Amino acid sequence: MEFLEFTGKTVDDALTEALVKLGTTSDKIEYEVVDKGSAGFLGFNSKPARIRARKKYSMEENVREFLQGVFHCMNMQVEIEMAYSEEEGSLNIELKGDDMGVLIGKRGQTLDSLQYLTSLVANKKSENYVRVKIDTEDYRQRRRSTLENLAKNIAFKVKKTRKPVVLEPMNPYERRIIHSALQNDKYVCTHSEGEEPYRKVIVSLKNEYKEEKRGGRRGNYSRGGYSRGYSARGYKKDSYREEKKDFYEREEDTVRESQTTSESE
Repeated sequence: MEFLEFTGKTVDDALTEALVKLGTTSDKIEYEVVDKGSAGFLGFNSKPARIRARKKYSMEENVREFLQGVFHCMNMQVEIEMAYSEEEGSLNIELKGDDMGVLIGKRGQTLDSLQYLTSLVANKKSENYVRVKIDTEDYRQRRRSTLENLAKNIAFKVKKTRKPVVLEPMNPYERRIIHSALQNDKYVCTHSEGEEPYRKVIVSLKNEYKEEKRGGRRGNYSRGGYSRGYSARGYKKDSYREEKKDFYEREEDTVRESQTTSESE
């Protein structure tokens, strides 16, 4: 924010004027005295005091002003709750209001874009990187649960068919969820391929178990051995196919459900 000039009969009066106009308190502004002014002689030839003042830089304040500007352009009334942790270097933002489904967007793309832009604002003048997370109506947790369920079903499919499965492109946050959900799986591994924003996760059978097929031990895989606990009896018939078919429709359902809830309220 640029310095602005304020005047008053005295420096204190000019400072008070600055606090009122800037809408803040004395500990949140910085100022310099341009002219102390003078009372003159018997009120003649008096000069007002002049100062130049501006708000001190505040990452949270800048982020709040940015988001308020975005929501104003969208004609939305949104309550913004922020929690900044200097130790963790994170800024968590919770948005509340009507029609939050509009902010979530298809598969969370609008929310992700808003989070990315807010991260740019937060880190513009920060010495250390600040990790920004924006959420509304617990969408992030619901999305995580959906991805974790998908990862498990894909792992089962890979074990059953012994063929790798390529997911549709995901952002880094969602790819990490898939990797994390399967990192302790004994039989499958994950890796990412491609360039952003089309980078995909690939789930495949670990090399040591690929060798078992070549050694003629496939029967052990299908009826016993390391497939124990992954019998088809433990899963719904065609659960993977159903999961993959519905996965990318669930987010639209989430958005519609959110909008319907908001309208009913």
